[in-house]
Amino acid sequence: MKNPAHSLLDRDNLNLVLDNLKLGIIAHTPERIITVFNKEAEKITGYKKGEALGKDCHDVFNAPFCGAKCSFCDATPDFFSDTKEYPVTFVTRSGDTRQLEMTVSAVIDNSGEFKGVIASFRDLTESIDLSLKAESLSSFNGIIGKDQTMQEIFRQIRDVALYSYPVHVSGETGTGKERVANAIHDISAYGNGAFVPVNCGAIPEGIVESELFGHVKGAFTGAVKERKGRFELAHKGTLFLDEVAELPLKIQVKLLRFLQEGTFEKVGGEKKISVDVRIISAANQSLKEAVRDGRFREDLYYRLNVIPIHLPPLRQRKNDIPLLASYFLKQAEQENNATMPALAGDTLNLLLDYDWPGNVRELKNVIQFSVVRCRGDQILPSDLPPEITQGSGMTFSSFREPDILPEPGPARGRLDVASVKAALTKTGGNKSKAARVLGVGRATLYRFLNSNADAREFSRRL
Repeated sequence: MKNPAHSLLDRDNLNLVLDNLKLGIIAHTPERIITVFNKEAEKITGYKKGEALGKDCHDVFNAPFCGAKCSFCDATPDFFSDTKEYPVTFVTRSGDTRQLEMTVSAVIDNSGEFKGVIASFRDLTESIDLSLKAESLSSFNGIIGKDQTMQEIFRQIRDVALYSYPVHVSGETGTGKERVANAIHDISAYGNGAFVPVNCGAIPEGIVESELFGHVKGAFTGAVKERKGRFELAHKGTLFLDEVAELPLKIQVKLLRFLQEGTFEKVGGEKKISVDVRIISAANQSLKEAVRDGRFREDLYYRLNVIPIHLPPLRQRKNDIPLLASYFLKQAEQENNATMPALAGDTLNLLLDYDWPGNVRELKNVIQFSVVRCRGDQILPSDLPPEITQGSGMTFSSFREPDILPEPGPARGRLDVASVKAALTKTGGNKSKAARVLGVGRATLYRFLNSNADAREFSRRL
């Protein structure tokens, strides 16, 4: 029989160990009753151990400690199988906002029974603040850059994540607008919900309303059952409306009504549906110009552009090129489980001299191409695509697909695969713009893509 004194000693030793860790530690049962709360947890949260032990985690903090990422909000999970790691924005007892890095793991006993979870976390607030002040932060939630403009964008992402206001991200094609939207989603209160991206310019005009808001059975020919739209799929999460300027004016009215009232009706339906969704929009053209041209509603512009974030083109932050190139090479090493060649000095100079019309996405493609072409331990100028060495200004995509080198002409209703691919490449995959380049209606281009598997697959990859 185990000596009770030994059990007490073991417990005291365990508490002593936990209190000396430089990590906050909280453990709770499947019923959310806190059983462990160490000194670092007290320091970070501002709550005392006596206030926490034996109480419901949600009651102690007046909200889930993990925010929207909590797995114990609606019902107790039968089994918490995976270790989860994620950032958390936490408001302390004194009202301060802290950025935490959290790891949550299951507690399983010897018989395999689920006994609760243990969360370890550390406060990164000061570290992030100091790095931003020193402009030395080289990455933030998967976004790479040390340029002063990127440091400001990191600050904006961190700040806007605390609020649910709409954000509009602008910038040229390939600058990373969706990555910024994803970063805001990840560290916000909506981070446990789905991130639902929608390319508004890629949806055929006739089905845009159904895609966004869903439809009821029998709403139109082919509506054989009720269908959820992107707004419902993004409930408790983030809806990312990319190329929002391409939305038809009719749909802009319905989107405006949702932003004003928080409700919408499905196509063919009469019931009002309410969802809790954060809206982040993006465009590679100026929404103000679209308003002036009569293509975008002014009242919707002000609703979406509450918090604007503008991403600079790569040519305006060329000092980030070595950092980005290094990142893409390391990424290639991980993806291919092989040592990658280094960039030769002359090669890097060529990359710095190039204007990068395709921005960061084009740089990534160039690195991938050069890795494949390189035969030594250094990437030489001869390993680069010709548009880099010749300064022709052609996009990398056109070099990568030799069958689309010809510039598309005015097809006037007669399309071929080469012209369609070239137009899609030129417009970064935007089908509405590609249709204008080809001189046809958007419906004509969609019909062609639906009937041609090669062109359709090419469009999907862009």
